[in-house]
Amino acid sequence: MVEARTRGYFGIGAEGISKSANFGALLRTGHAFGASFCFTIGTGWDSRSARLADTADTPLHVPMWRYPALADLSLPLGCALVGVELLADAVDLPSFRHPLNAAYVLGPERAGLSASLLDRCDHVIRIPARFSLNLAVAGALVLYDRLLQHGRFAERPVGSRGLAEPLPPTGHGPPRFRKTPPDWVRPGWIDPDRKAKDANKP
Repeated sequence: MVEARTRGYFGIGAEGISKSANFGALLRTGHAFGASFCFTIGTGWDSRSARLADTADTPLHVPMWRYPALADLSLPLGCALVGVELLADAVDLPSFRHPLNAAYVLGPERAGLSASLLDRCDHVIRIPARFSLNLAVAGALVLYDRLLQHGRFAERPVGSRGLAEPLPPTGHGPPRFRKTPPDWVRPGWIDPDRKAKDANKP
């Protein structure tokens, strides 16, 4: 199994959870895609029921915050809050440019995100589907789309039977200097202080 690494970081959470098992599945999904943290807003979920779906036991490996109310929500500096909701004026997921650092928040299937939380979101996106999706399924689609944008993958072949070309090797190569390279870069150079200390040793 190869872990897909992406630039930036992200967190994922939910507001007003109605089904603990669904949130457990969302936690497992976030853990699988490399979430840096998870969170809940409001109460109403049972960690024991969530653990039945979260077989990876995500809270043991990923920081987990439980905010009693929206006013308590605190995110890292520069982290954009992205709401996922089926609204007419929301940005369609395939057309959305994911922020480098983001926290994605989803709502319960029955009610969705609250109006106050939507007002606080920096972006609101929607999955172009006929009706609301399961919490964990919606989270998986959003995080997979983020992975496609910020991950490093080979280009798709033109045809379905074509083979993807391998990625070029990573690496930055030797150091590059705009001016004359310092002495310590030159081959055979010895630190004068180190040379003097060695000469004074008995």
